[in-house]
Amino acid sequence: MRDGAVVFSFQGGKANKTKNKTCLGHSGFSRNRFQSSKKPVNFGSTILNTMRNLLVDAGNHRIKAAVFEGGMIVARHEWSPAEFIKWISTVPADHFLLSSVAGVTLQELDLRQISGQRLQLNPGLPLPLQVAYQTPETLGADRLAAACGAAARFPKKNSLVIDVGTCINYELVTADRTYRGGAISPGVRMRFLAMHQQTARLPLAEPIPKAPLIGQSTVTCLQSGVLNGVVAEMVGMIARYKMQCSGQLHVILCGGDAQLFENQLKGPIFVAPNLVLEGLNSILEHNVAT
Repeated sequence: MRDGAVVFSFQGGKANKTKNKTCLGHSGFSRNRFQSSKKPVNFGSTILNTMRNLLVDAGNHRIKAAVFEGGMIVARHEWSPAEFIKWISTVPADHFLLSSVAGVTLQELDLRQISGQRLQLNPGLPLPLQVAYQTPETLGADRLAAACGAAARFPKKNSLVIDVGTCINYELVTADRTYRGGAISPGVRMRFLAMHQQTARLPLAEPIPKAPLIGQSTVTCLQSGVLNGVVAEMVGMIARYKMQCSGQLHVILCGGDAQLFENQLKGPIFVAPNLVLEGLNSILEHNVAT
């Protein structure tokens, strides 16, 4: 861990108590075309503490699922698409929510064991936050779920989600429970693959936990450029978002490659590996309660 870095792992802990200001204000943002509620249901809500929820996050390469009871994860699994289709019909639950960026639909799934609501995240589904985004119909379900997870973890706080997956997504949620948008950058493996595929002689390098600053071989030069470059990008983006938010900002790191960077950033950084699933649970609870 770098000097001055503070990393928090989210396993039910609370955030630091700091005063917060809504950044960016309200001017210049369009009203959302997603439906939302004035009374959102927070993560870990006691309103529905006996409810058993099954949440599925179908990503570009893997499918992740979790069972929540009383607002907490009690089981989590990850599969290939073929394995998932067989498994899903065996899990009893009260309610179900699917988030998919990979083309998986409710119609493909055998959900006869689900006794309550069976939902898929789409632009028409009511949300526990407002969405100020110019093209909400193009907003990825995983990005939206991560934003809802941040709003549930840090109610009435400004939050920046950095989701390090196929792409690196930056998502800003302000203290008034509004998703403001963010940025999309190439992911770690996408950067390695692009340099390999778009040049004649550069090899396909793999990420490592700590890349040297000064590479002394072609492979280590590639690793330095990608991994140290991503760190520099994150540091710069965090600083610029903090300026927009008058310095009051909670930074949350998640995604499949988050472990490569959690000790490379100066804190406080909150590591939440299940943030998207937590966000899906808050969305499902919101829909069941309303």
